[in-house]
Amino acid sequence: MIIGGREFQEKGHTYVMGILNVTPDSFSDGGKWNNKDAAKAHTEQMIQDGADIIDIGGESTRPGYTLLSDEEEISRVVPMIEMVKADFDIPVSVDTYKSRVAEAALQAGADLVNDIWGLKYDKNLADVIAKHQVPCCLMHNRKEADYKNFCEDMLEDLRKTIAIAKKAGIADDKIILDPGVGFGKTYEHNLTAINHLEELHRLGYPILLGTSRKSVIGLTLDLPATERVEGTLSTTVFGVQKGAMFVRVHDVKENVRIIKMTEAILHG
Repeated sequence: MIIGGREFQEKGHTYVMGILNVTPDSFSDGGKWNNKDAAKAHTEQMIQDGADIIDIGGESTRPGYTLLSDEEEISRVVPMIEMVKADFDIPVSVDTYKSRVAEAALQAGADLVNDIWGLKYDKNLADVIAKHQVPCCLMHNRKEADYKNFCEDMLEDLRKTIAIAKKAGIADDKIILDPGVGFGKTYEHNLTAINHLEELHRLGYPILLGTSRKSVIGLTLDLPATERVEGTLSTTVFGVQKGAMFVRVHDVKENVRIIKMTEAILHG
């Protein structure tokens, strides 16, 4: 898979997507990277720590988040995308589910669209992605955590997402799937999604696992978001063992190190 001119192998290694939230209200780091100097320094640190992609988001998607206007979200993400692309040689992902924001971000130099609604929120987003011929990460999500057979229902939902992508003309080699830990799922569903991550391989696309500092870890360990590094690392090991191509994380250095150790054990 080619992202931002860089080739990512689809098997045998798990890459790290470092999170750059430029939001005042994200659940774990809201407000820390809002200005360009702080964002630049944090990006530089993540790259030094081994990040392979920088994922830039302008709207918090924590439970009870405030929906932003397109204009406000664009005003947050576009300057940061332009800064990262100008100052660093690394692929950039934009974390949005809105077609107008994605269009502005891609024009600013973003290399990948990361959509928490799997192309089901904004009917125009798939066309924007197809037009720009960029990769996309499509997450499983539901408004209500109502399932008959959780794993099978999740796969069926993702098949519908894939159908939307293909109808718009998004190529197979441009699709990454995300089980959507923390989105439209109960605590038990989230644990199951991680434990049975390999089920997504049945769909035939690379997998991204995004669990960093999420509530499933907080509920298990009874810890605040700032103290969930070890819990996140446990889920990353599962991701590596189950063939995830990417993990999306806040704590890059620790995750890069644990991936290296896990892969050394797995691959001898």
